[in-house]
Amino acid sequence: MTFIHWRYSPAVVQSLLPDWLTVQEFDGSAWVGLTPFLMDDVRVPGTPAPPWLSRFPETNVRTYVRDARGRDGLWFLSLDAGRLLPALGGRIGYGLPYHWSDMSVRVEGDRRSYRCQRRLIGPVGARCDADVEVGAPLSDTERDGLTDFLTERYRLFTTVGGRPAHAEVDHRPWPLRHARLTHLDQDLLQAGGLPAPEGDPLLYASPGVRVRIGMWSLS
Repeated sequence: MTFIHWRYSPAVVQSLLPDWLTVQEFDGSAWVGLTPFLMDDVRVPGTPAPPWLSRFPETNVRTYVRDARGRDGLWFLSLDAGRLLPALGGRIGYGLPYHWSDMSVRVEGDRRSYRCQRRLIGPVGARCDADVEVGAPLSDTERDGLTDFLTERYRLFTTVGGRPAHAEVDHRPWPLRHARLTHLDQDLLQAGGLPAPEGDPLLYASPGVRVRIGMWSLS
């Protein structure tokens, strides 16, 4: 997984949120993440992983929010999946804005190549091609408050039947490494309603963690 983040105006991000959520700021900025990764061993707890459907690429556009009860979490502007059934399941089961896309993840040594182009559940044609070089692990002193703000999130917010809802997310802290972006051609952020990002992004890479997502509950 690679975390690619940009600063945004809080007012710009707030305009894309439902009225029951407030954008969270860090150092006076809202943050938007573009997170390409590989899903593996996807399954319902207590069942075997279904062949073919249990491993696929995904790329998310997300931001960081708080609800009226003071709970923080993630709000997804879009989620792209390389399998149609998981994309439909995410839309139907969790009310999340999933898209079915032509996707790949390639690993060659310390290089990661992510490819994504939407083919159904528009806007068709939105894309993200990203090439990343992974470096040394972050030391304890390099892992600061912003690092945790952007990566340690244990709740997602959504709407189900037009009503606010949330689901709890359980995982150990992400093991993080430095990363460098060598190529990026994307318009997923713009397709989600944002202006094109400006400036150099902040990057982290991770070999991944096991994640368990609970069923949604009305907030």
